Amino acid sequence: VPDLQGPRYVSPVPKGGFVVSEECGDVKVFMSSHKLLCSLSSKYGHQFGNPAGVCVDRDGSILVADEQRRTVHLFPEHGAPICLVSMGLRRPAGMACSPFGHLFVADTGENCVKVFKYCVRPP
Repeated sequence: VPDLQGPRYVSPVPKGGFVVSEECGDVKVFMSSHKLLCSLSSKYGHQFGNPAGVCVDRDGSILVADEQRRTVHLFPEHGAPICLVSMGLRRPAGMACSPFGHLFVADTGENCVKVFKYCVRPP
């Protein structure tokens, strides 16, 4: 996949394809054909500081750690982004989601992995 601006972290998406964070401050979603599906900053009007770790949960929502803003946001397929973690992170990097609603965040600023439990209910 060419023309990425400093690709950092990548994660597969359930329906095929993948999501990748870029150093330039964006996160892009690609289809299984490697064709660009969307940019999260364009689709949601969200401004990232320095997106790092990305993962996709069992509902197909994309989660993004923002290293500069020290947050984790969830981007549902439909609806507005939700800030899941706004405190307690020094430098979030890699992330993973479990099928049981656990979010694992590698915090390189504190040399540890932090575990969060979350549940997103439909509006």
